[in-house]
Amino acid sequence: MRLRLSCIGVLLMLGLSAFAVTYDSQGATTEQSVQTRLGVSFSKKWDNGLKLSLSEHVRFSLYDTKTGMSAKQVAIDTTYAAAFTKSYTTLSLSYAHPEFPYLKGDAGYTLRLLGNKGWSDPSKFLRHRVFFGLTGSYKMRYAKIYLRERFLCDIRTDSINALERNAATWLLRSRIGSDFYIFSRPNVKPYVWLEVENTLNAPEYMQKDGQQFINHVRTQVGVKWRVSKRSSFDFYYRFTYGYNRDINITKKKGKIELTEETMYQNLFGISYNFEW
Repeated sequence: MRLRLSCIGVLLMLGLSAFAVTYDSQGATTEQSVQTRLGVSFSKKWDNGLKLSLSEHVRFSLYDTKTGMSAKQVAIDTTYAAAFTKSYTTLSLSYAHPEFPYLKGDAGYTLRLLGNKGWSDPSKFLRHRVFFGLTGSYKMRYAKIYLRERFLCDIRTDSINALERNAATWLLRSRIGSDFYIFSRPNVKPYVWLEVENTLNAPEYMQKDGQQFINHVRTQVGVKWRVSKRSSFDFYYRFTYGYNRDINITKKKGKIELTEETMYQNLFGISYNFEW
């Protein structure tokens, strides 16, 4: 009986080893870029606290360089010229009860258009995003401080390997910020915020030390300038630190090729906002 159990155990171990996947040598790349973002938004606010918004933002790369070595031992040293990179079309709805203006909920949908995936297959250059969140704020004499927690789900419809990436990627963005009041210039409102983005369902082989990880840290400073009762402009600068783990599982060798991708992005933006 013991001999039979031992034989069964050996067979099981051999069977599992046939499907085992091991990590290949890691690669690392670094990308640095300067981008500009142009946007326009329209919103309608009702007295009951509902607000409906439609916005369009387009992003262009002014300078982009990528260096390093991929896990496939391929040297990367490229520089890209100015080009369209992506656009965001967003429809959102928010609500804050008139008696509790310090607490606001919002939800929406974003259609993302990627400019570096070619234009032959819509499933490659189109991405879908749904989001919902809650914002709490506290108003003081010279400033309003707020904290926002937002869940996002990025959805792709192209063919993927589920072991390497998700068809639906869940993320959590935590933002803390402040708007400042200048009483001598009530139509000018400086602001600053800091945001941390964390993965929620990264595949097992993509996880860092077996855990989910922070993949973006963003900070933005800007000023909102109201030129009339309904129209305003937003001028801002944003710095983004990004970290990603690109996974490729080879079929023949049963190995995981892992490339750690680091990104530093400087973005200058302007948007026009119309409210009625």
